[in-house]
Amino acid sequence: MDLVFKALADASRRDLLDRLRADNGQTLNQLCAGVPGMTRQAVSKHLALLEEANLIATVKRGREKLHYLNPVPIHEIAERWIGKFERSRLDALSELKKALESGDE
Repeated sequence: MDLVFKALADASRRDLLDRLRADNGQTLNQLCAGVPGMTRQAVSKHLALLEEANLIATVKRGREKLHYLNPVPIHEIAERWIGKFERSRLDALSELKKALESGDE
């Protein structure tokens, strides 16, 4: 999970993930076209870190390498860190709703 947090800490990598979420299965050239000012080598390094963190998966198609978003690690973060806090709020809202509905009758 440390690799996931490290990968998500960089705005450029988050941008690449957002772009894959919007249009999954992009090549390196397609991803580079969306980040002007960043070299191909820099994009490749960012993608390697994302792949190491298991946030993206790659598939070779002929001479091209397609990059796909893997949402599982982000879901695991949400379940472990965010879900625990959200559950108590949702339970409280549910109890409030029940209390308000029972008072109307």
